[in-house]
Amino acid sequence: MNSFEFEICANSLESCLAAQAAGATRVELCAGIPEGGTTPSYAEISFARKMLHTTKLHVIIRPRGGDFTYSPLEIERMGLDITMCKEIGVDGVVFGCLTADGDIDVENCVKLLRHAGGLSCTFHRAYDRCKSPLEALPKLKELGFDRVLTSGQAPTAEAGIALLKQIQAADVEKPIIMAGCGVNEGNIAKIHAATGITAFHFSAREPQHSATAYMHGGVAMGKPDADESTLQYTTERRVAATIAAINN
Repeated sequence: MNSFEFEICANSLESCLAAQAAGATRVELCAGIPEGGTTPSYAEISFARKMLHTTKLHVIIRPRGGDFTYSPLEIERMGLDITMCKEIGVDGVVFGCLTADGDIDVENCVKLLRHAGGLSCTFHRAYDRCKSPLEALPKLKELGFDRVLTSGQAPTAEAGIALLKQIQAADVEKPIIMAGCGVNEGNIAKIHAATGITAFHFSAREPQHSATAYMHGGVAMGKPDADESTLQYTTERRVAATIAAINN
């Protein structure tokens, strides 16, 4: 187990605690999961820091959903969020910036990395939108990113096995390649065997029915087709099962 890294995409303090109980290496704490993950609140980060003792705490720095080409004002806010995370005492931050043409936005990445000095930094799935994934690897290493989260530029990591194998084997100085998106107890061993990747990112969430006894119908708080009577949380059972699937 010590040769693997298991990062849990945690959407709440409750999910963080389940990840820790199951022995996860770290969590990536996120809000806005339907948007692909956005920066969580100060309170969420602070409570997670107080309650995570054996599992490391990384926090996504992403002010909105959508693309990864950020305005100067967005970069300023992201920098302040990183500073806040440092003050709280997190172990790492997760972000990624691209130019309008799909290249790594070196200038803005450098600005944010300066804010993050001393923290572990992951370049997130913005990598899956970049134009030249192989050429980006040594650039990200040179900038100072410790790892890259990627599904192999496919909808899921399992579907992206071909590119994941290629970038894992690339004979260049590169960050740790971490496979994520759709990784679960049913495919983690397959992805490892096919690619040689040993760092994995997954959510291990299960639906839990809301405690609300009454919910007025016909009024959606978000997308009209969303099931707002069901909550999704990481569970200790599924984290443990996914870890066990690759260690057995």
